[in-house]
Parts: sequence; structure tokens; C-alpha cells
Amino acid sequence: MGISGMKRVRKLRIHWPIEREILARLAAGETQVFEEDPRMAAFLAALREMPELGDFGMYHHVFESGLGFEGFTVGEGANPTMGTVGKRSVSPTFLLTTYIDADLSDDAVGRIVERVVAIHPWEVPVLEVSEALNISTFMTGRVAA
Repeated sequence: MGISGMKRVRKLRIHWPIEREILARLAAGETQVFEEDPRMAAFLAALREMPELGDFGMYHHVFESGLGFEGFTVGEGANPTMGTVGKRSVSPTFLLTTYIDADLSDDAVGRIVERVVAIHPWEVPVLEVSEALNISTFMTGRVAA
């Protein structure tokens, strides 16, 4: 039984490495970089091609993002895109959070994760899929001017 004005979803959070210049441009509000940078454009195009992501009824492909850094030490046997075995590395990162209907099967969610892993530049991408949670679907009643 759901809560009125709420939708049951699973949160998908993706940590995506970006170049320092991209980080600086995004921090300055230059969102056109999403289409100018080939890796960012391919990443966001793949997300747009998955209708299961970010469905808020009248709004589609909804996501939130943040900028940050990932820290890691490359272990023996790894084939890193960045960094050196045994040394600490820090990578500028774009964090994208979107939502998947909680009723979607685990197999379907697994296919979404596999699709993101296939295009992700890291050897071991950081992807988080939550258990079901509720998000607000309340409308404010505002009308666009």
C-alpha cells in the first residue's frame, strides 16, 4: 500500500569520472559541456535511451547531479584507466542520481546496470542501487508563466 502523493522507486546513483576542465566548466554552470564532451554526451544519451530511468509521470529522464571527487588506491592485478598500482589517486567526478520504478524486476534493473557498466570508463565502476524508497510526486499547482 503506497502513501498518497508518493511513488515507490529504487535510487540509481552513478559515479562518472570527468576531466578537471569539465569539472570547472560544470561548476561554472556551463551545461553545454554535456553535449560538447564526447564521453559525457555518450553517457547522457545512453541514459535517455532507457525510458525506465527518471520517470516522474509528466516529467521524464529526471536526474540530479553533483560534482565531487573519487579517491582510490589501485591494487595489484588491476588495469586502471587512471592511477598507478599502490598509489593513491583522486579523480574529479560527476555524480548522477536517477530513479527506477520499484516494481521493475531485478533482471530489468540488472540490464540497466550492465548497460551503464558497458559504457563506463572505469575498470570497476561505482554504481549504487537502493532498496525501494518513496519519493514525492506532489504537484505544487503552479502554472508556468
